[in-house]
Amino acid sequence: MLNKISLSFSLSVKTTTVLFLLFVFTKISAEEPLSVGFWNVENLFDLENHPNKNDDEFALGGRKNVTKEIYNKKIRHTAEVLEDLNVDVLGLCEVENKQVLIDLNNAYTKRNYKIVHYESPDERGIDNALLYDPNKFLLSSSRPIVNVLPSGDKTRDILHVEGIYAGNLLHVFVNHWPSNYGGKEKSIPKRASTAKVILREVSKIMESNSGSEILLVGDFNEDPNDPNIEKLLDAGLESLMLPMLDKPKTGTYVYRGKDYLYDQIIVNSGLRDKKGLSILNNSVSILDLPKYRQQEGKYAHYPFRFWAGNRLLGGYSDHLAVKIQIVKL
Repeated sequence: MLNKISLSFSLSVKTTTVLFLLFVFTKISAEEPLSVGFWNVENLFDLENHPNKNDDEFALGGRKNVTKEIYNKKIRHTAEVLEDLNVDVLGLCEVENKQVLIDLNNAYTKRNYKIVHYESPDERGIDNALLYDPNKFLLSSSRPIVNVLPSGDKTRDILHVEGIYAGNLLHVFVNHWPSNYGGKEKSIPKRASTAKVILREVSKIMESNSGSEILLVGDFNEDPNDPNIEKLLDAGLESLMLPMLDKPKTGTYVYRGKDYLYDQIIVNSGLRDKKGLSILNNSVSILDLPKYRQQEGKYAHYPFRFWAGNRLLGGYSDHLAVKIQIVKL
């Protein structure tokens, strides 16, 4: 009889403890902001020469003369940025495959991210990806959105991830819009087509649930006031980088001495109202530490990149990372 009472008491204590911990976790999750970031890591390639990708320059024996030591340094430096950024959810672009993300996750020991990645048809083999902390963000679904350009050129997919934070569903789109390679005017139609894809997807979500909360992060290769971003703004989305325009020495990318805000965080009205989730006021920021910019010479103020052509600089990336915080109201 005593054994039965003892067992019953033990189970009761265990059940109470579990319920208490669940209560505490739920309360903490609801009160702590969800930090979301994005970073263009610039050419995070492995050492293999894949026959269906234009990646041979980064492979062993390629023209960059990459070694295992150089690859390891790239992984360490990328992990260093992740540590400084310290976000719960992180969109990345210019990653070659899942293995480089696994290597990166192993190098960044402060968190144990889960990885969302799909191989895209991009000719260079670069993809978008999402890393997330399962203690803060519960993955609901993910999918790649194929982006077919008018010319038929292959480019990276847009990554759409749905997840739960503090009991609310959040849609995250990770973008890497076509670059200005070959001339800005020629590339504008490619980004116009990509903007249409995003607007179509956002419209579908809003038609299904007008209260949906949607976050776009990425390297858009346009400033917040450029034509194709303005199409998003005209459709009711908002670039949180817009107030930073024309501020001296402010940007995430530099070209010919001029600062650009190509890396953006864009939200819908659901993240600006006073219901469910909302952007924490004044929380948008650029990870702009001195070590991430060149400090002297002709390219002073430029982001301190890892490669300059085939020359190893040993920095980080030609883009700076961005960050935002989301709260439960």
